[in-house]
Amino acid sequence: MKYTLKEMPLEERPRERLVKYGAKALSNQELLAILLTTGTKGVSVVDVASDLLVTLKNINNFNEVTIKELTRITGIGTAKAILLLAAIELGKRMNSNQSKHVIITSPKDAYHYLQANMSTLTQEHLICLYLNIKSEVIEQRTISIGTVNTTVFNPKDIFKWALKLSASFVIVSHNHPSGDPTPSSNDSLMTKKIVTTGKAVDIEVVDHIIIGKGRYYSYLEHRQGKKLIDDE
Repeated sequence: MKYTLKEMPLEERPRERLVKYGAKALSNQELLAILLTTGTKGVSVVDVASDLLVTLKNINNFNEVTIKELTRITGIGTAKAILLLAAIELGKRMNSNQSKHVIITSPKDAYHYLQANMSTLTQEHLICLYLNIKSEVIEQRTISIGTVNTTVFNPKDIFKWALKLSASFVIVSHNHPSGDPTPSSNDSLMTKKIVTTGKAVDIEVVDHIIIGKGRYYSYLEHRQGKKLIDDE
């Protein structure tokens, strides 16, 4: 039997549970219900939150959800969709700020740092990690968003940000939505162009990592620590 929020016992309502037990004790559904604040005629806010989770299938899919997709769900209008997207973006930025002193010492470190967000993306994203001289992450930045199997970008865009951030090193990464991180010939050509452009501005490209589902490909690892491209 479904209840409206007002019909629910006071101690079971999301807001009251948060006050009593803290936000960590709440389910994803309950946290969403608090953000949504109200339901719609015949549908409680808890049920709207449940429908949202069912529609997106995985909480990680919130990273790429759009206003159009959100407003297709009964009980979510433009105002609520905007509120949800704002909350999602704040979460991303807070997570990014926590990375300021993360040190990347290996391709595996970079993979673990990136995979949580990148392995669920449905379009190819080119994302760079900018590191200081101590190999600490200064910033993670999305350079380009493409299609299911390709992304188009100008290598100069990568180093524009490297110079602005006074980065010493760059780790380039992109995802394969298919889940298979095996590099294509275009991936290898892209790597060569990026490394060559980096040399021109005296910024080293440490690695190019391709993120798949549960696995990755590192150009540095597969060249056994040698330079990413051969000197010409």
